[in-house]
Amino acid sequence: MSDADVKTPTAETHSFQAEVAELLRLMVHSVYSETDIFLRELISNASDACDRLRYEAIARPELTADGAPLAIRIAPDTTAGTLTIADNGIGMDRQELIDNLGTVARSGTRAFMNKLSEAKDGTGLIGQFGVGFYSAFMVADRITVVSRRAGSDETWVWSSEGGAGFDIARADDAQAARVTRGTEIVLHLKDDAKKYLEPQEIRRVVSTYSDHILFPIELTGTQAESEPKEGEPKTEPKSEQINSASALWQKPKSELKPEDYAQAYQTIAHAFDDPALTVHYRAEGRYSYAVLLFAPSSRPYDLFDPARKGHVKLYVRRVYITDDAELLPTYLRFIRGVVDSEDLPLNISREMLQNNPQVVAIRKAITGRAITELESLAEKDAEKFGKIWEAFGPVLKEGIYEDFERREQLLALARFDTTAGKARSLKQYVADLKPNQTEIYYLVGESADRLKSNPKLEAARARGIEVLLLSDPVDAFWTMMPPGFEGKPLKSLSKSDVDFSLVPLLDDKKDEPQAESEADKTDETAVIAAVKSALGERVSDVLPSQRLADSPACLVAAKQGPDLEIERLLSRQNRGAGIKPILELNMKHALVKALARAQKDEHDADVSDLSSLLFEQAQILDGEVPDDPAAFAARLNRLVVRGLNA
Repeated sequence: MSDADVKTPTAETHSFQAEVAELLRLMVHSVYSETDIFLRELISNASDACDRLRYEAIARPELTADGAPLAIRIAPDTTAGTLTIADNGIGMDRQELIDNLGTVARSGTRAFMNKLSEAKDGTGLIGQFGVGFYSAFMVADRITVVSRRAGSDETWVWSSEGGAGFDIARADDAQAARVTRGTEIVLHLKDDAKKYLEPQEIRRVVSTYSDHILFPIELTGTQAESEPKEGEPKTEPKSEQINSASALWQKPKSELKPEDYAQAYQTIAHAFDDPALTVHYRAEGRYSYAVLLFAPSSRPYDLFDPARKGHVKLYVRRVYITDDAELLPTYLRFIRGVVDSEDLPLNISREMLQNNPQVVAIRKAITGRAITELESLAEKDAEKFGKIWEAFGPVLKEGIYEDFERREQLLALARFDTTAGKARSLKQYVADLKPNQTEIYYLVGESADRLKSNPKLEAARARGIEVLLLSDPVDAFWTMMPPGFEGKPLKSLSKSDVDFSLVPLLDDKKDEPQAESEADKTDETAVIAAVKSALGERVSDVLPSQRLADSPACLVAAKQGPDLEIERLLSRQNRGAGIKPILELNMKHALVKALARAQKDEHDADVSDLSSLLFEQAQILDGEVPDDPAAFAARLNRLVVRGLNA
């Protein structure tokens, strides 16, 4: 038994957070096709610890007074069956060990575990959800962590067998002497994971996943290799650096291959997919900095986290500063990467970053470059750009709402499902405008399939007018602006002032007025007044419709008011303005004619029932539930029975 396994009498036992216990159960009892992930995650954590120490040491040089170079050490012990991953980075104190290794303080934890339990192979999810440490339980049945926080004189030991809890204790003298700063993780490997004690296997994993980690990764010789021959003095185990430890973003593009970028992306982003777009360049001039950005090909779990945090790390002359510098606007938060400045001061604080003129200039430049590269990809490789849009389109559309300066660019990038097809651009839409059509029409709702059956499309469909079908929640917001494209304003079909009269019908015969007998003629004014009286405060107005062909009624918004969908979204959060919709009636529809006859014959009960039925039917077609479903059902039953008995 190694001294890392000794339990002190003062060990405290703690329970895991419920989500962690469930996570560990899945790790321990599930079988994955690829377990290499654990080593990449532990190395990445060690690299982050070294980065943080280097940053803190800028303000507190005494933290690195020993002068020891920052490094990561991997030590297999074939005799004990353990694999040790150690670093001399920032380390953790007692509370940090409990907080970092006993809880998962992430809003997406439950969603992650649901996906993990459903997935046949969950290795791709582990890195995405930031719970990499726990992946070590895929290969280890017991883990011991010895850690000392930089600047502290206390060393603590965390240990667990992956069950319901973990132990925390002060380190014994041997452990404290061995870990003077940083963290040492000892994995007691399962029998089926002993391959990770082989040096060639460790080299393979490091070469595949962690070659571009900035700090040296040293492989210490196995115990068998280190044992002295008979008569020879005992020596320290030999070690060798097994990664290049170079900042890939500082290398010329001509020296790099696609696989180099793929590996760097997976290391930086903790991802398993390949990047859909890579942007690598060096800016020279007033400010000098290197940029390496990646657009993922699959959607990360935290894309819609309320914090909308970015994922581009800021370095200054290869020294990590922060991953919270907001170097890209929030609508580009799916982009991962690194910006390495040659000019910023090393001791720049996170507060100073907000208003530093160099950072402002860098932020503006790389945002413009990222959008330009997306535009270029859309032109050169529509299929690859289509994957990016499918994964991140809803996020990019936030920029149409938030970034006035680049609104036109983002509108040009956008792809829409329309009545004419999928993934259509506004450039394609404008090129296909019908004669006399001067506006770009859209309809906002909860799903494209439901929108396709919306009665508001009937007049547009009869004229072959293409309509954008907007079904992302953000669509209700950016269309409020109101934007336009190439001089053509965007117009909602939910507005009361839509006019298609100048656009010819596809079938000219439908435009010919049908002869009606005196008995069939509808007194529109009287019908409108009767319906408005019956509905009262439920509507702001009742109007004859020019947009309906087959349906009897639809709900629209006033010309100057908010779109119906944004009003619904706000109402669900009790933030709506309480604006009542306008009910439009198809005066040629049989149901409206029946209402006209009831009004003419002074059948007030029928007028009331039919008016409410028209209104509630229009609500249902818009995806709403009638205010009183029981009254709606009773009313519908009365009308059906009355019709059957007629």
